[in-house]
Amino acid sequence: MARVAKLHDDEVEIDSALVERLLGEQFPRWARLPVRVVERSGTDNVTFRVGDELAVRLPRTARTQGQVEKDLTWMPRLAPYLPLAIPEPLELGQPGAGYPFSWGVYRWLPGAPYAARTVDAVRIAWELAEFVRCLREVETSGAPVPSDDPFERGTPLAPRDAMFREALHDLREYFDTDAVLASWEESLAADTFDGPARWIHGDLMSGNVLVADGKLSAIIDFGTARAADPAGDVMAAWWLFEGESRRAYRQALSVDENTWVRARGWALSLKIIAIPYYRDRDPDAIPGGQQVVADLLADD
Repeated sequence: MARVAKLHDDEVEIDSALVERLLGEQFPRWARLPVRVVERSGTDNVTFRVGDELAVRLPRTARTQGQVEKDLTWMPRLAPYLPLAIPEPLELGQPGAGYPFSWGVYRWLPGAPYAARTVDAVRIAWELAEFVRCLREVETSGAPVPSDDPFERGTPLAPRDAMFREALHDLREYFDTDAVLASWEESLAADTFDGPARWIHGDLMSGNVLVADGKLSAIIDFGTARAADPAGDVMAAWWLFEGESRRAYRQALSVDENTWVRARGWALSLKIIAIPYYRDRDPDAIPGGQQVVADLLADD
């Protein structure tokens, strides 16, 4: 049985046989259903499709535990206010079968990861903006809030400054460091948010934005969802869109200049800081990162 490729040095071994054992021990009513890995599972969890109606998600590392518990609390509260499907957790699995973490069984949500070349990107931009607007309007009482971790989405940029500069120095042969630093410093100058915290998803990348029949069908993976700076979801302007669709997304959300520049700094820092970590694991880390950063700098 082939194991899932590891993205982290501290990642546990995960494969479909493990999922079959866990289901057999804890949820035998689903034990005979076919299990297959979802190839684009993400960096924090591995997702398996179970039969036609279910998905199982397992944290890759001890650091990424707890999302199922969070989903069980918050997904039922958020869902009634949102115009798209979001994860529907069904069961909380416990450690077992040699696997050390809690894990979850979810309803399978149909759709394929967003790809701009296959759909009307402007339409998707307006639909996603509507989802973000509705999410922002949900009451935040008791919602998760960012910790002091500088990687938490929807937080100030300044705590990331040293990490950003160190990573950029490490990558100096691949980037125009003067241009990158100029953009970064412009974002630091806009690093002030004094409005009320709003619900953000925080990770609106293509793998978490599902499309079916040419329109948005679901938003998944709320691991970074919290009450924070709304700029956290403006980052999707660069993660998903370009040109006309990016302008449509900004217009639909009525994004002011400071929020726009702050969000651009977040997108830039996430990419620059991540490249040194992933370049030995992913052959596309450098060329893919160069393309993303070039796009971000062009926005200046």
